[in-house]
Amino acid sequence: MDLVVRAVVIFAVIWVVTRVVGRRELSTMEPFDLILLVVIGDLVQQGVTQSDYSLTGAIVVILTIALLTVFMSYVSFRVPRLRPVLEGEPLVLIEDGRIIERNLRRERLTVDELRAEARMNDIDDLADVRFAVLETNGRISFLTA
Repeated sequence: MDLVVRAVVIFAVIWVVTRVVGRRELSTMEPFDLILLVVIGDLVQQGVTQSDYSLTGAIVVILTIALLTVFMSYVSFRVPRLRPVLEGEPLVLIEDGRIIERNLRRERLTVDELRAEARMNDIDDLADVRFAVLETNGRISFLTA
């Protein structure tokens, strides 16, 4: 039972950290970020299982985290009012060619990063963009006129 409690606490901490870090940072990982995630994974494993290296302990932790993930998905599906809290909401970055600076600051994005994303989508000028939306998965969707 101790393993389940620790797994639940670690799951909650990871969920909060990923919400605080922001969508954009998670979708554009650098090599250092990947290494950091591996290190965090090892630290989480040590925090959850402590000195329990048994196969049973590992299975209990894996099943607990998997069940929590499915539960969060189910709650998000069944309770639409909680969906913005659990998954986030898309955020409009450009509307009718006008950059919404407040939303860029909120997600710690620069205009140069927005221009780079537009170029990757074959868009030359941000003035041609009707809407640019930062999706909940961290990608930016562009709708042109």
